[in-house]
Amino acid sequence: MQIIENEEFIGERPLFGSNSLLLKSVTVHAGESALKCCSNIEAIDCRFEGKYPFWHVDGFVIHNCVFTEGARAALWYSRNLEMSNTLVDAPKMFREMHRLSLTDVRIPDAAETLWHCSDITLRDVEVANADYLFMHCSDVDIDRYRQQGNYSFQYCCNVVIRNAVIDSKDAFWNTENVTVIDSVITGEYLGWHSRGLKLVRCRISGTQPLCYAEDLVLEDCVFDTDCDLAFEDSSLSARVISKVTSVKNPRSGRIEAPAIGEIIIDGHCKAPADCEIIATRIS
Repeated sequence: MQIIENEEFIGERPLFGSNSLLLKSVTVHAGESALKCCSNIEAIDCRFEGKYPFWHVDGFVIHNCVFTEGARAALWYSRNLEMSNTLVDAPKMFREMHRLSLTDVRIPDAAETLWHCSDITLRDVEVANADYLFMHCSDVDIDRYRQQGNYSFQYCCNVVIRNAVIDSKDAFWNTENVTVIDSVITGEYLGWHSRGLKLVRCRISGTQPLCYAEDLVLEDCVFDTDCDLAFEDSSLSARVISKVTSVKNPRSGRIEAPAIGEIIIDGHCKAPADCEIIATRIS
């Protein structure tokens, strides 16, 4: 493997088409596509300032690096990435990628990040300003995760999330086969139009959660008081261990809670309109 250490690059495509290359303490200044169409690349203690440095790359390791604001859209159309202990301070990262692992990564400007990616593993990752994160992604495994940003995980499938704090309006819309375990989810209109969404031991807040959902499952979840008008037009099996402020027109299935403030069943409840609702106290 060729080693490049303590050097600086600028301009367009300075390392285009490289194979089996180790970069140590390298700075890539303003320019475009520094490592386009490369393979078997390892970057350690490097700094990336220019646009699109890793496009069409197969097999790369990035450790203890920094992507500055100028390095927007840095990792697209690539596969087999391992990134660790890295700061990604630019939006629109990770597009059309397959098999990527992020460990101990911070992305403070994660807008429009992780689109159309598959086979994703995240561990100890923190993101902010993350509007439209994880659009159309599949086969995602996440543990120890913090997120601030709206409209996340839309159109995703085959996702497992554990030990997360997710602050996101309109999270998990139009998803399929998503499971969230031991997590806190804050945001309005959670999980609308989802299929096979499962929430286990989660704390949930935000108005009108979990409406228009198919095959929704809740196990031992807690609803905050602002979770009103829940479950409209949903088919579900829900066991909530806190009071539910209000339930509106669930379509079918079963809801259990120690108390429900209000149950609204009106002429807009869709067939079969036979959801079983069990509460210790209706008040």
